[in-house]
Amino acid sequence: MSSPFGPMVLIVNPVSGRGKVGRELPEVERALSSLDLRYRVVRTSGPGDATRAARDALEGGERFVVAMGGDGTVHEVVNGMLPDQPLADGAVLGVIAAGSGCDFVRTFGLPGDAVRAAGHLAGENTMPLDVGKVTYADDDGARLSRYFPNIAEAGLGGSVVARAERLPRFFGRSRYFFGFWLTLPRFKRVRMNVRAGARKTFEGEAHNLVVANCQYYGGGMKISPRSWPSDMALDALVFNGPKSDSFTILPKVYRGDHLPHRNIIEFKSRRIEVESEWPLRIEADGEVLGWTPATFEVVPHPLRLKL
Repeated sequence: MSSPFGPMVLIVNPVSGRGKVGRELPEVERALSSLDLRYRVVRTSGPGDATRAARDALEGGERFVVAMGGDGTVHEVVNGMLPDQPLADGAVLGVIAAGSGCDFVRTFGLPGDAVRAAGHLAGENTMPLDVGKVTYADDDGARLSRYFPNIAEAGLGGSVVARAERLPRFFGRSRYFFGFWLTLPRFKRVRMNVRAGARKTFEGEAHNLVVANCQYYGGGMKISPRSWPSDMALDALVFNGPKSDSFTILPKVYRGDHLPHRNIIEFKSRRIEVESEWPLRIEADGEVLGWTPATFEVVPHPLRLKL
């Protein structure tokens, strides 16, 4: 059967997961061929390639774009599909989680196995997908924006991702875990001012702000269990307790039963602004971006996600 969305563009990061994605690609292609799905493969070789490939596909009239790899590949593909506005009506995002894993797909119960995930690309089943947009300061103070389909952070989480990036690749998905414990002892709480729309929701000392469109990050942590990525809102969590909370909260985060908590402020909003006493590191979908002050906004339903 051919896809109702037309031929798919399969954007692949072959070196993701220490080359595992490239090794899994032949099996995925066999699975797609067995389903009589038409496709073409675009292999990326460096940062930004997936973004350009997705943009070129939609500008050329194609509308079914599939990211094969981890969260970084999904992040790049979504940013190519949404440069300022959707490039094509009815654009559909598909994801084949491969390599070292993909937290984005966990929210939807999609397979983490590449061949099984390829099977989900057949048929018409889709859902509307919200996307977050963060505007932040770069190293020179210029304002930049980036889309994020999954989760963004300001504070400790951003510093953890920056530290994890410097760890050897053989740590795989555990890099975030080790990066957390290496960063925590030296990280200081900072005074934050967080607003939801025109309403001030928090002013005081905190160490992290999580802004979530989906539920999972960091290699399986269910950080925002109440998030649903088609409700046209973002979920914010302000962690304002002592750093020692990490020893009791972190094990619960993997199960998603850390909420409610006396030292975590929760709220939903379409727009969230954060200012801080000194610049805090911003990350989105595991990609290190820039610094606070930052604004997080939801873009309601610009894409459909293939289920």
